[in-house]
Amino acid sequence: MKKFLLGLITVFILTACGNFEIGNTPSRKVEDYLNKYQTLDKNVINDLKTTLINESTISEDERDEYLAFMKKHYRDMTYQIKDQIIDGDDATVVVEITVRDYSKVVNDANNYKNNNNDIFSEDPLKLFSAYRLEELKKVKVNTTYTLNLTLKKIDNTWVLNQLSNEELNKINGLYSEV
Repeated sequence: MKKFLLGLITVFILTACGNFEIGNTPSRKVEDYLNKYQTLDKNVINDLKTTLINESTISEDERDEYLAFMKKHYRDMTYQIKDQIIDGDDATVVVEITVRDYSKVVNDANNYKNNNNDIFSEDPLKLFSAYRLEELKKVKVNTTYTLNLTLKKIDNTWVLNQLSNEELNKINGLYSEV
């Protein structure tokens, strides 16, 4: 009987707090979001596949290579929550992510192509895409970025706002200040 009463009191306390949800904090929502990349959530992979299908500079043959390449990138990403700032129904979570730094390779590859058009003249799309992919595979250098991710409390649940292109480029290791 004591266990029953204790259980009933616990349920009462939890429901009295109003829409109590385990993990309903801004930091937890950001962790959930970034974990989807690390665990290769089906929605993340579907978005990646859609991006690759729509990318005109990647040959059809290379899509699988790029997909495997980016899956490894996402699995290897690490992050650390640094701060959580709540202001009413708005919040900002400061998170540091560490990813491979592809931005320099992409910029260098583009410059190389522009300065060596004759090398890529036979089949520019296919040759340049293959060249860039091989260069990206060589990247071993990581970089750390700080993201200030914002959330809004809607119906007592924290919801992550849409990330900017800059934030997405940082997650993908493609951010460049240039």
